[in-house]
Amino acid sequence: MSGNQIHSASFRDPSGFLFKRDGILYRQVNQTYRSHYDLLMGSGLYEQLVKKGALVSHQETDIAPLAPDAGYKVLQPEVIPFISYPYEWSFSMLKDAALLTLEICNLSLQKGMVLKDASAYNIQFLDGKPVLIDTLSFERYDEGTPWVAYRQFCQHFLAPLALMALTDIRLGQLLRVHIDGIPLDLANELLPGKVRWNLGLGTHITLHAQAQQKYAKADSHKDDRKKVFSKNALFGLLDSLKNTVKSLQWKPAGTEWADYYEITNYSGSAFEEKKAVIRKFLDIAQPGSVWDLGANNGVFSRLGSEKGIFTVAADIDPAAVESDYQNIQSENAKNLLPLLLDLTNPSAASGWNNEERDSFVGRGPAGLVMALALVHHLAISNNVPLDRVAASFAAMGQWLIIEFVPKQDSQVQKLLSSRLDIFDNYTTEGFEESFQRYYHIQEKAAVAESDRILYLMKVRG
Repeated sequence: MSGNQIHSASFRDPSGFLFKRDGILYRQVNQTYRSHYDLLMGSGLYEQLVKKGALVSHQETDIAPLAPDAGYKVLQPEVIPFISYPYEWSFSMLKDAALLTLEICNLSLQKGMVLKDASAYNIQFLDGKPVLIDTLSFERYDEGTPWVAYRQFCQHFLAPLALMALTDIRLGQLLRVHIDGIPLDLANELLPGKVRWNLGLGTHITLHAQAQQKYAKADSHKDDRKKVFSKNALFGLLDSLKNTVKSLQWKPAGTEWADYYEITNYSGSAFEEKKAVIRKFLDIAQPGSVWDLGANNGVFSRLGSEKGIFTVAADIDPAAVESDYQNIQSENAKNLLPLLLDLTNPSAASGWNNEERDSFVGRGPAGLVMALALVHHLAISNNVPLDRVAASFAAMGQWLIIEFVPKQDSQVQKLLSSRLDIFDNYTTEGFEESFQRYYHIQEKAAVAESDRILYLMKVRG
């Protein structure tokens, strides 16, 4: 997104849009949204939500609107350090985002407003907690109207949560394909048959899906807002949705890397020594942000976040990411964002014109990339040549902390036990030669009680 242009993901809502000017993010509020914005600010709802940490704060500015004829106000919102997407979240992250959306809608109703949007993309995570980032999601509540965002909530939150909890955790990845949430008829087909007898899921997914199909055949232009739906009934709907979401559970266990650090082949003292080397490397690099790739449950990610460095902890294992998020909650940890990411198929740019949702790499660069006990999985399990691994990491950030795990290591031997060793270049010399095409090696340290080596590298200028 270039300066002085509308954000590529902010064009659908006539109420306003995001734009950048001189590198600063702003939100224009349009005249069409004026009465709703004034009610949001005047009712005390904005102050209440910001105080609870449920809504990003903003400052009203006196800068000129980007579209002067349409503009009412220009806001400077609080900036989220890294924008993530629902298909990158763990189960509990999506669940907490759902519960926050319902809580905000409930509080809005008490102030005479309602959420007109229930998009999961309007929620982001800041210091381990979900927060609504779309100030223009509120509108004046008109007595008797149903919740216009009901279907969107069920598609963005309830359907994927039910599929992840009751069918297969990997079905959350359907959100990659369905940009406006998982269609309810599809969710109903994939869920176990017993779901239709569940009061909550049977109502909000099965019957909801049937009603959608019925109304689509009868009158595709029917305006659901014309139906009489009392305020008390709306409170009841929100309460039913909250109870249904709360009832969905998924325990992070049984996946390949969930307990990885409990089966490593070196002692606790060697583990602590490894941490000390990484802390030293971080002190040398002094990065503004860290992307820990293959972070597992975030043990080493915290070496950055505890120094006040914003750190993305990305891993392919849903159980590891879920465990990391739960630990963040219990520790009240700051500066840490766990994400679900397959480096061999990372989140791609998507949406309208492939511009609404940035690719993972497109949300960079990071100050420093960390890749600990990862390269052997990419090079051996996935046949990615070392020079391509190096090129990819170099495109993500200026600094790199990387661990090379040689063939004689027991973890590599496990990978080679079921396949032919065709990796002649997978040696310490081959690794250094490949990476030195893109990096200068700044520091190098052996990992105690192993043949592993830690490197600090900097991209060639």
